[in-house]
Formats: sequence, structure tokens, C-alpha cells
Amino acid sequence: MTAGLSRSARQARIRELIDAREVTSQTHLAALLAEGGVEVTQATLSRDLEELGAVKLRGAVGAPASYVLPPENAPLRPAQATSAPARLTRMLGDLLVNAEGSANLAVLRTPPGAAQFLASAMDKVALPDVLGTIAGDDTLLVVSREPDGGPAVAARLRALAARGTDGATETQHVETDE
Repeated sequence: MTAGLSRSARQARIRELIDAREVTSQTHLAALLAEGGVEVTQATLSRDLEELGAVKLRGAVGAPASYVLPPENAPLRPAQATSAPARLTRMLGDLLVNAEGSANLAVLRTPPGAAQFLASAMDKVALPDVLGTIAGDDTLLVVSREPDGGPAVAARLRALAARGTDGATETQHVETDE
């Protein structure tokens, strides 16, 4: 059994398996991972598939649906102008310490080591008012599409973080009840 496999290494292996063959279910994927010595819980596997942007598509007539992945580094799904995916909202609630804007830039502060994780999540959701991100260890630079949009982006991200903090208890409660 492979012990201590990092999340990114596990997700890279999942990507390899889905790209190489038809994977028809989470149970099938867990069995393929186990064959390679990677033990994973169903909850972790479900989270990994969501983070990778995996979707199931129907096969040819009579063939079962199987998972497919978007190209690497492609936005998982365009975000709505007025909302953000729940995962990003939760992450902002957990990780955003402060956000300030100036001109077309928003500077976000996170706990040490979290800025790149948050930047990657923001890039994958492709917020319509965000051109891109650059991250260090605990600081994240968010570039607004509008020349004066930095303060608005910072305010929006602070508001999402507040919502993410409020919803964290509810989300945990719902997940533990299942």
C-alpha cells in the first residue's frame, strides 16, 4: 500500500487512470487505485473528482457512462457573475484573512502556505471579473479585468468569505448526517 500519497499526487494518478481508460464509477476508480497501492475513502475520492472537474458522460449506445476530465489548467466551469461555487466560498471563509484593493489589483492575505491553494481554486472557477492571480506563501494578488476593479473584487471576496464562514457549520452538519 502506498502510504502518505499527497493530494496532488493522488489526483494526478486519478487523472492518469481516467485519461487511460473508461472509468465508470467511483467504486471502479477506487479499485483501480487500490491495484496501484493507493487506498482512498469514498468521501476523499468524491472530493478529488469534484476538484478535478470530472463529469460523467454517456457512452455509445449500450455502453455505460464514464468519467471525463477537462484539459489541465482549464477553468472547470465559468462562474456566474453574481455567485461563486460553494467550494470557493468555503475556502475563502477558511483561508481569507484580509483583502484590500487598489486600481485593478486586490491583495489577499492568507495563513502561511495557503495563498497558492486559494489562487489555484480561484483560477479554476474563472470568476468573470478576475483576469488572473499570482500567489506567494501567504499573499495573493488578484488582477481585475476592470482598470479600477480592484476594490470591488476585494469587497466581493471578503463578502464571499463571510458567507463561507457562516455556511461552514451548516455544510459540516449536512455532511455528517449523510
